[in-house]
Amino acid sequence: MSKVKITETVLRDAHQSLIATRMKFHEMEPILEDLDKVGYNALEMWGGATFDSCLRFLNEDPWERLRKIRSKVKDTKLQMLLRGQNILGYKHYADDVVVEFVKRSIANGIDVIRIFDALNDTRNLRVAMETTKKEGAHAQAAISYTISPVHTTEVYVKLAKEMESMGADSICIKDMSGLLTPYYSYELVKAIKENTSIPLELHSHATSGLASMTYLKGIEAGVDIIDTAMSPFSMGTSQPPTESFVATLQGTPYDTGLDLQRLNKIAEYLTPIKESYMKSGLLDPKVLGVDINTLIYQVPGGMLSNLVSQLKMQNALDKFDDVLKEVPRVREDLGYPPLVTPTSQIVGTQAVFNVISGERYKMVPKEVKEYVRGMYGKSTVPMTQEMIEKIIGNEEVITGRPADTIQPQLVEIRNSMKEYLEQEEDVLSYALFPQPAENFFKYRQAEKYKIDSELVDRENKTYPV
Repeated sequence: MSKVKITETVLRDAHQSLIATRMKFHEMEPILEDLDKVGYNALEMWGGATFDSCLRFLNEDPWERLRKIRSKVKDTKLQMLLRGQNILGYKHYADDVVVEFVKRSIANGIDVIRIFDALNDTRNLRVAMETTKKEGAHAQAAISYTISPVHTTEVYVKLAKEMESMGADSICIKDMSGLLTPYYSYELVKAIKENTSIPLELHSHATSGLASMTYLKGIEAGVDIIDTAMSPFSMGTSQPPTESFVATLQGTPYDTGLDLQRLNKIAEYLTPIKESYMKSGLLDPKVLGVDINTLIYQVPGGMLSNLVSQLKMQNALDKFDDVLKEVPRVREDLGYPPLVTPTSQIVGTQAVFNVISGERYKMVPKEVKEYVRGMYGKSTVPMTQEMIEKIIGNEEVITGRPADTIQPQLVEIRNSMKEYLEQEEDVLSYALFPQPAENFFKYRQAEKYKIDSELVDRENKTYPV
């Protein structure tokens, strides 16, 4: 039994969950030095959707954001979320892209990389983990938590042991949908702690109303670190509040040792920012409540809203309940993948097609075919031969690591965007998000030209003597 450490998510997952990752650097900057003084285990502030959002919506260079945060945060570890072989995109990339991305992330200031795979296929974690360790950073392997008849405690323990044997410095139970219940959290944490000897972190979302209780039982079972968010950006689809856990654990053997007064100063700064997002409509009060559908259908909040928009486009919102009932059936057919990006989109879209066309698997999207062909990795349990043939006919199923089928990509990517190249990191931005990156590069050039023009004007001005 020892003091619990806290990883703060307000600079990444908290605003990703509540306001679609729209917090800007200038809003973070005034509070960075205060966050640095708190004494957190780490500040999660990069990766996930921050990269895409910076380029696509905020006209910010994600690499520049990382460097600026690093220059202000001197003592606290900076953490990012990485989707294994998917990096931060939605498909597998060649190993040379993964290696270069991890190297550049660490060189620019990242200390801890949380690496997960949507299918818990550890082959998709290997290259990112090996590179992280080689570059001297902390490699945290994450288990994508889900519920199904085949996801037993034994399966998760085996996965944790495998991750430890691969060289993970710590393990995270990543409960992206808020499905982990308090008493099962105790059982699972205890089992993993008894079978591994590295730190264990617990990550959940308050969507289903369970996360705070789940954390508490996890702490009692021996979890070392919990992910929380500063109160203005906590709860709902985000994490439980940092301050509440500091207060809960005060004076107990788990005491975090963090100062509530210092945290309160940060919360006071963040409150008006939250209010401005509520006023603009970007923060919808709906996401701050409890969504019990998460527990009934085991579907993450983001996936639910995705299904609604797909059905609206098809003018078939009346079929919503039918689609929700179809999701678990499709998931079973596909070998029970955890519902997290990109598998949540794959399962959800197929469920919509099955219901709308009136015949199951009459229409099959390209991504579902790729999944069945093994291009995302191996499913938790094998799919039936009948199912495979129904979706891809006699096409070959790959059994090896998907990335082994991808040729090196970096040189070609560099050549196709060299007119915009200002820093080596630009090649990686373009590799992951070609169109948003190109738009951002054009914006950056235009801004630079504007500044240069202003300087020229100023130099050419004549002033009266």
